[in-house]
Amino acid sequence: MLKKWDLTTVFNNWNEWDKLHDEMKSQIPKYKEYEGKLNDSKNFEDFYKFDEDFSEKLAKLAVYAHMQNDLNTKDEHNDAKYKKIMMLYSEAIQAGSFSNPEKISLGEDTVKMFASKSSKVMEYKFELENLFRKQAHILSKESETIIANFSNVSNITSSLYSGLANADSTSSEVTLSDGKTITVTSGNYRMYLSELKVQEDRKKVFEAVFTHYAEHKNTYAAIYNSAVESDWANAKSRNYKSSIESYLFEDNVPTDVYLTLINTTKENTDAIKKYIELRKKALNITEYRTYDRFLPLAKSTKKYTYEEAIEMFQEASKKIPGGFYDLAKEALKEGHVDVYEQQGKRTGAYSTSIYWNNTFILLNYDDTLSDAFTVAHEAGHSMHTLLANENQPFASAHYKIFVAEIASTFNEHLLLDYLFEISNDDQEQIVLLQQAIDDILGTFYRQSLFADYEYQAHKLVEEGTPITHSGLSQIMLDLYKQYYGLDLEEEKVKKFVWAYIPHMFYSPFYVYKYATSYAASLKIYQDVRDGKENALDNYLGLLKSGGSEHPVDQVIKAGVDLTTKVPFDAVVDRLSELVDKLEKLL
Repeated sequence: MLKKWDLTTVFNNWNEWDKLHDEMKSQIPKYKEYEGKLNDSKNFEDFYKFDEDFSEKLAKLAVYAHMQNDLNTKDEHNDAKYKKIMMLYSEAIQAGSFSNPEKISLGEDTVKMFASKSSKVMEYKFELENLFRKQAHILSKESETIIANFSNVSNITSSLYSGLANADSTSSEVTLSDGKTITVTSGNYRMYLSELKVQEDRKKVFEAVFTHYAEHKNTYAAIYNSAVESDWANAKSRNYKSSIESYLFEDNVPTDVYLTLINTTKENTDAIKKYIELRKKALNITEYRTYDRFLPLAKSTKKYTYEEAIEMFQEASKKIPGGFYDLAKEALKEGHVDVYEQQGKRTGAYSTSIYWNNTFILLNYDDTLSDAFTVAHEAGHSMHTLLANENQPFASAHYKIFVAEIASTFNEHLLLDYLFEISNDDQEQIVLLQQAIDDILGTFYRQSLFADYEYQAHKLVEEGTPITHSGLSQIMLDLYKQYYGLDLEEEKVKKFVWAYIPHMFYSPFYVYKYATSYAASLKIYQDVRDGKENALDNYLGLLKSGGSEHPVDQVIKAGVDLTTKVPFDAVVDRLSELVDKLEKLL
């Protein structure tokens, strides 16, 4: 089985990439040919045809360069190519920055009339409706040009973080209490934390990774400050009251959804604290630390090969009708998953895609049960993309991040139920219960905690308070005390966890969507599993709809109303139920 990406399905080599890149660069001046001429229906249609073709090819270039760079972040050639395409992307944004103000100047009635005359423009109907919804936050042509000119500068924050966190990170040699020396990396440290029996050894492994963030705390704080200041500058320039409003408005998500989420989770942490007490007792730990959270509660030396992970998920997928199994196979086909960790490879996992080409999954697989769930998770993203691309034109295929995690966590629920079903002893039941509980803590509670952190950090800047590493760490200290009842001051480097989370730097106000998606997927999955009428059709309809509607509306059509506390309370209840069940088994 091929366990590496076959990127020749995108470009045969960098020479092909260079050829298309140069072709696209030469086409950028064509944007100017349409400036001031969109008041003619034919020009309006031609502009959309040109822009779509350009955007498709640009995305192909960007995804290829991004993937090549992620395979080896230490390769200067790949890094240069990625920066090159980001510069081209910035140039394209600048060249086309006139279009939205010009469309708005035409008036909504005129634009609707142009759309009615063109099937191509009609594909952008939702986008155009959304444009006029955001009219108050779109500036004059001159102002939009100025902001566009700074787009590449804004992207530097991500590059700085990637360089420091990935390219400049190194492995560490750690000598354990038994005299054995191991090599610890950001990709394998969790495995060691789940296996090492001596707490002091776990501490050494954890600090081998997190000391990097402590040693560079001032630099990370400066990078984060730049990101948050940029967010606030953009929000103010576009007439938003806050940074969070500017991000949520894009998806038409009420701010109350965000605040209800973080307040509901913060007010319902009893089950978390009970779980920690159960772990302390079961593991015979006097002082519980965050690096103890990966220890298994039941004895299991079982490893899950990548092949076994695929087989388990695909067997589970047979439980869902409607072509779900075939879709699962397509998402994980050979050549489209890069499986194992390697020197310089980006950490973590993700799914990406190129419209009408392929989906691709990056993993850092390490034979754990958690990794097996990651396979199902990322397959969910790819399955979502496959259905969206099949059922939507380019204009509306790209779905919002707000709904992106629904398909991925749906698959996790599915795999968990399948493993519970085939399990036949208490020890394995405990392992699975821990997996289920840790999933809720990691995907719902932990992401809500980080969402709370982001909200508070951005408020600092908005109130004129300087961002420092001590200020950011204090937010984390307070939140960990509230959520887990743990004092991070007792740990040497954990309070710098804010520097460890890449989404904070790459995608502000992103992580809360994990929690809202988890709440939605839990309800949707339970309805599908229980055979509720139309539940599967509604779910597949959500995946097929891509980005053709506002995400909150898509989720409501799938059966969940995230504007209320109900789905969040349901996750809280589910956690309490699982912890109580675990207590009885222990």
